Amino acid sequence: MKIVADDKIPFLKGVFEPFANIDYLPGDQIKPAMLKNTDVLITRSITSCNAELLEDTLIKLIATATIGDDHIDKQFCKEKGIKWESAKGCNTNAVVQYVTTAIVELAAKEQYEPSNKTLAVIGVGNIGLKVSGVAALLGMEVLLYDPPRERIEGSAGFATLKDIQKKADIISLHVPLTYGGRDRTFHLLDEEFFNGLKKPATLINTSRGGVLDTEILKWAKSEGKISNLFLDVWENEPNIDIELLEMADIATPHIAGYSLVGKANGTAMVVNAISDFFSLGIKNWFPEISIDNLTVSVDCQNKSTLAVLFEIHRSVYSIQKDSENLKLNPGKFENLRNDYNFRLENFQVDVELINSNNKLNKIISGLGFKHKKQL
Repeated sequence: MKIVADDKIPFLKGVFEPFANIDYLPGDQIKPAMLKNTDVLITRSITSCNAELLEDTLIKLIATATIGDDHIDKQFCKEKGIKWESAKGCNTNAVVQYVTTAIVELAAKEQYEPSNKTLAVIGVGNIGLKVSGVAALLGMEVLLYDPPRERIEGSAGFATLKDIQKKADIISLHVPLTYGGRDRTFHLLDEEFFNGLKKPATLINTSRGGVLDTEILKWAKSEGKISNLFLDVWENEPNIDIELLEMADIATPHIAGYSLVGKANGTAMVVNAISDFFSLGIKNWFPEISIDNLTVSVDCQNKSTLAVLFEIHRSVYSIQKDSENLKLNPGKFENLRNDYNFRLENFQVDVELINSNNKLNKIISGLGFKHKKQL
């Protein structure tokens, strides 16, 4: 068996060597000639798995170590009998951590309590549902927008785009990128949507760059329709629009899901899927990763809930630092992704609260931190 794998997928080397010949290559350098006699392609979103790449190859399985699958031409794969697998849900907690950090950073910057704001979640899948849960935990009003789910479950509990235009202070996008059909998400929010906002809104996009039109975003930000812009994903990555980069309040290089455990989950899902497909006998594989928990201690006396949350989140993950790195090095988008220092997830953080209270304890536990004790 022959495997070609993206060389930036962590923890993979050594797993399949007993079963196959495997070549590790940069994802943007995987070419058709390299796949002529290849059975399996292990990839990330950087590699477009389409007819141009796959025609006249022996590929039987594509396994992508990402939750997104829009880089795979599913119709072509169906026609050619190529099976594909994604790592759906592998980095859910990491993306939720990123969005929560963004909300807390914004609230601290503008000096308001999140409980006084309304969050609209567009796309209520694994990630969107957890983001809405965090928002509810923080006391925010939550609007859920997901037409496919609404058609199945009924309209109760779901909002319309008009509701979002009227009420939302913050809009967070969690949809897959699709180009056709009634639920098309390509350039989902257009000029008409932004013009219809009753007040300037903060926009957070951790889904896919193509969900938003770059030119419309620049217009909406310059016109004050968007008050704060948090972008982790961009059209035409890694060749991002420099003007939009400068306009974004927080700009990161598609790393919202880049936690250590999230990456381990993605690789594990790929390995187990390939093993099942070819009956290799690898069962419930997971990489051996060993890392000490981080301990964060906060004295809560005379501090608001927001101040405590800000102190904890800034200790765990500096979204500002990631943004500064990209803004200083826009031409190194892929380098910043490939060399990223995977961060810890909340469950790997022991939080010691001094002079706390039951409400704050509940929030900390609800956010997934290990609340060790109250002193």
